[in-house]
Amino acid sequence: MRTKFIVVSVIVLAIQGTWAFYWPWEALSLLVTLPLFIMGIYEMLQKDHTIMRNYPVLGRLRYVMEVLRPKIYQYFVESDTDGTPINRINRSVVYQRAKKALSTTPFGTQLDVYAPGYEWVNHSMHPLNANEIKPDQLRVMVGEGNCTKPYSLSIYNISAMSFGALSANAVESLNWGAKVGGFAHNTGEGSISAYHLKHGGDLIWQIGTGYFGCRASDGTFDPEQFKQRSQLDSVKMIELKLSQGAKPGHGGILPAKKNTKEIAHARGVQPFTEVDSPPRHSSFNNAKEMLNFIVKLKELSGGKPVGIKLCFGIPEEFENLCKEMVESGIHPDFITIDGGEGGTGAAPIEFSNSIGTALRDGLIRSSDYLRKYKLKDTIVLIAAGKILTGFDIVRAISLGADACYSARGMMLALGCIQALECNKNTCPTGVATQDKSLMKGLVVERKYVRVANFHQETVHAVAEILGAMGLLHTKEIKRSHIWRRVSITVTRTYAELYPDQEAS
Repeated sequence: MRTKFIVVSVIVLAIQGTWAFYWPWEALSLLVTLPLFIMGIYEMLQKDHTIMRNYPVLGRLRYVMEVLRPKIYQYFVESDTDGTPINRINRSVVYQRAKKALSTTPFGTQLDVYAPGYEWVNHSMHPLNANEIKPDQLRVMVGEGNCTKPYSLSIYNISAMSFGALSANAVESLNWGAKVGGFAHNTGEGSISAYHLKHGGDLIWQIGTGYFGCRASDGTFDPEQFKQRSQLDSVKMIELKLSQGAKPGHGGILPAKKNTKEIAHARGVQPFTEVDSPPRHSSFNNAKEMLNFIVKLKELSGGKPVGIKLCFGIPEEFENLCKEMVESGIHPDFITIDGGEGGTGAAPIEFSNSIGTALRDGLIRSSDYLRKYKLKDTIVLIAAGKILTGFDIVRAISLGADACYSARGMMLALGCIQALECNKNTCPTGVATQDKSLMKGLVVERKYVRVANFHQETVHAVAEILGAMGLLHTKEIKRSHIWRRVSITVTRTYAELYPDQEAS
């Protein structure tokens, strides 16, 4: 678009200059086009606004609408599938926190507090100052007592998004932000690229069914490649992906036009070919074999925490896994529960909309099963699925999570505008594309700061919520702390709606 702007501008200015030579009064038209040309050049050179860099002059319309929008937008509420009110201004809050701009809101609550689905926490008569919440109280140890290299994980981290789904500039910005902010960056199943390693941010290396980065020529697991990469200093944890919220039971999809030479090199596949991961792992066929494979990964990695990621599916299968863990004495160091409502990339519509358990229900069932089999205190539970705010984190923890991932929030911090072009390689903000002309608009030196800011401000919001509740630690959060309006006259706590009990 930038090249087109220059070409069109030069042609238009040349034509107007020619006309002005023969008809002097035509020179007045330059009073319009010349300032637009100068504005476009300035916007191409500035580094803060990706849309304006990629779409000179025209891109400014987006920011004009942003100024006009709040009059209507901040009072517009949509509902999710179970009727929970979602204040769409949360997306604006992400932008504001990423830029460290004003993140307060005027004129009272912007939600209908009497509408069914409204949720809140009650404050204490004796609140604490957020400064009383120590930093290590907003982190959780993963693998302590179960591996030789346990990891102190932030309560808020970057969710799995592969190099391939995201651009090189986006991956580099996320990892640099994680380095500065002291939180973890999940690689997604696309393996570890040079952009994951450039700034030394902590990595959670995700191993999917395609075994990218540790893939033999026949597509099976290669232990030597895994050993070499897993022992990199940046790799702090390994996550074995069984399924994901966007398309559980399907496997990843990388379109051929996004599979560049760099991406293919990182994954160990042929470039410019569509890469579809199989729906299941070839290294194991049941819970017992999977647990033994986890032991193998832990040994090859030199004792780093190893966990599994899944969108909660058939309850009996999860319970059988718990039984096998108790019987064998082997268990993952962490389990990530991905919500069926999550996912930021391409997915078949039926899988995206109609397969997989939503995060809230998945967390409840998984945490209840872990408690039933006395495993909850030894396995860290991580939640992923539309977690954008401090309240989202507190709510997930109340249901059994110890820490959270965010994909959507981190993408918004990078400048994503939810253009819904993720699967077309035409993302206008340079986040989810391999088009180098669009990628150039995303300036790493600016965006990594916004990622770090967003994390810092959101975790601080959690500390403030804890203080208001009179709590010192996230471990003190219980289901009874979250209230939900069931009807205009009835409210219930999560403890009443989702009683802590042994799953049946």
